[in-house]
Amino acid sequence: MNGRIDLSQAESVLDIVQSKTEASLRLAVQGLAGKLSEQIRAIRNELLSVLAYLTARIDFPEDEVEEHDSLEVIGKAFRDLKNLIAGADAGIIYRQGIRTAIVGRPNVGKSSLLNRLLRENRAIVTPIPGTTRDTLEETVNLKGVPFLLIDTAGIIKSEDAIEALGVERSRKAIAQADLVLLVIDASESLSAADSDIIALLDEKTVLVAANKCDLPPGAYFGGLRWPVISISALTSEGMSTLEEKMVDVALGGRVVSSDAFLVTNVRHKEALQRASKHLSQAQESLEANTPDDFVTIDLTAALNALGEITGETVTEDLLNTIFSRFCVGK
Repeated sequence: MNGRIDLSQAESVLDIVQSKTEASLRLAVQGLAGKLSEQIRAIRNELLSVLAYLTARIDFPEDEVEEHDSLEVIGKAFRDLKNLIAGADAGIIYRQGIRTAIVGRPNVGKSSLLNRLLRENRAIVTPIPGTTRDTLEETVNLKGVPFLLIDTAGIIKSEDAIEALGVERSRKAIAQADLVLLVIDASESLSAADSDIIALLDEKTVLVAANKCDLPPGAYFGGLRWPVISISALTSEGMSTLEEKMVDVALGGRVVSSDAFLVTNVRHKEALQRASKHLSQAQESLEANTPDDFVTIDLTAALNALGEITGETVTEDLLNTIFSRFCVGK
């Protein structure tokens, strides 16, 4: 309210409080330091110069207005926005994390895999099938990316009411997951229960963890359409490969340097996308020699979208929505 920081910096305060890894903390601190604000203001200032030039040509047609390379300025601003948008998905992942459901039939080693990823015995593990009756959630930091791991009950058809409820929660965890770790028993052939679970995963991003590779091998799993990583949750064999693949899938293969700045807020990404769309339309209008009035409409819309990030063009309702999230630790 007193102008010491802008809206995007204020949002970064909450991101610092809620950061899950050192990488997400670093990005939040960069936001508080004004890294995004600086870039947005630089782009807005360039676009304001174009808007002022076009407005002058509209309002004072009889006067000679100094020439301005509007198309070049808008083109550069458009490229700068595209660069910010390109890194946003990775930035949002660092901030929010990846919901990862660990699924499979009973006794394939789902809870053992959870414990191995967490590097602690968080879930109860026994030789008895069906030990896990409910979902269990824990967060692990893999190369700076927070993964919310969800250990699920083995998915089978059951007449037991409690077991059936656990299976239903497992199905819900699959539906809500960003990534599914399908655990199969590498020492056995795929069963009908495995096939039933595979049928649930058509629309999901999946990695297959072929567990128990320390035992004599069972059937060949080359028919599966997802990457298969052989692991042993007992001996930790293959775990580093699985973790690397999880990070690679989460970031879409993008390599993020430790000093890179990334947009981490979904609201900011959406505003950047709207601004980029309006700039693209402004470019097309200029290239087609459309009257300046039409170009200024898109320029104004782009400036307003960028202003939503820094707080220069936001409504009171949006501010109330944003700051209602700050109610932490009463």
